[in-house]
Amino acid sequence: MNSREIIENGLWKQNPGVVQLLGLCPTLAVTSSAVNGLSLGLATAFVMAASNASVSPIRRWVPGEIRIPVFILIIAALVTVIDLGMHAYLHALHVVLGIFIPLIVTNCIVLARVEAFAAKNDIGPSALDGLMMGLGLTMVLAVLGGMREVVGKGTLFSGIDLALGPAAKQFVLTVVPDYHGFLLAILPPGAFIGLALLIAGRNWMESRKQALPSTPPAVLAAGH
Repeated sequence: MNSREIIENGLWKQNPGVVQLLGLCPTLAVTSSAVNGLSLGLATAFVMAASNASVSPIRRWVPGEIRIPVFILIIAALVTVIDLGMHAYLHALHVVLGIFIPLIVTNCIVLARVEAFAAKNDIGPSALDGLMMGLGLTMVLAVLGGMREVVGKGTLFSGIDLALGPAAKQFVLTVVPDYHGFLLAILPPGAFIGLALLIAGRNWMESRKQALPSTPPAVLAAGH
């Protein structure tokens, strides 16, 4: 599998959020705002890229009987680094994301890519696969969080100061002025509805793409 296929699979064809439907717990729980979704998504992408890159070089020396515990140990060590780093330097955001940072260890998409790809491929493609799958999930988390935030609060990038400091409050966008909010959007049912809309939108785009004529340009030119 070449790099282009890996990138396309991670971002679109096998997107973990709207195609494989993996990692739904954080997808539904933390996407009450774009900042929350983007922050957890980037943390997950880092863990996925690093865990794939760590597992690939040692895959031949790990006995099959204990490979899953070894893989989980590597993932847990990387998540601990992320958790402690956010606690030290992004404490306010760390408090908001809470338990969902340590729970990256149990996120099925992380272990799934380690087992399905990194355990069978070289370090370069494995790291790229983990990064692209992580960025694909990040994209879904950020878009879903943005949708719910706009509908629920009328703002976008609310809470960005938690990640970038108090000076970043100027970047918060008021999309709907004097908006009183729509509570359902930021409650769990809103997450299910928003994710369903993203899945439906992606499937509609794919169906439209497949419905287009597949006649090669050279044949069309010859016909004219």
